[in-house]
Amino acid sequence: MAMRVLMYSRETPCPDVDVARRVLGILQVPYEEINIEEDTSSRARVLAWTGRATVPTIVIAEGAGVGPYEPVAPVTPGSSTRGVDRGALISEPSADELLAFLTKHGLVPVEREEALSG
Repeated sequence: MAMRVLMYSRETPCPDVDVARRVLGILQVPYEEINIEEDTSSRARVLAWTGRATVPTIVIAEGAGVGPYEPVAPVTPGSSTRGVDRGALISEPSADELLAFLTKHGLVPVEREEALSG
């Protein structure tokens, strides 16, 4: 089954969302953006995964799924999920963390990795 990238975000300005959009664009990784301010069920999913309305939360989904294709690694209550690769989910990643996450899932050909550093 085909894997797809979902980015849970919001319209409110957010530098982390801007970084993720830039990285995904440079790497030419297709993704679907889901606005958690407009979709309450999506907001509830992000809250369940991260403990807060953390954006961007980026998920590798399978087929038409809306969540990670595999169970996500738990986090210690009260700890930050920022940039933590939890399997098929990462929240608020830096450009390098997002690149590593996408590469791990086979979504970035090697020649595109160089485009981000150039």
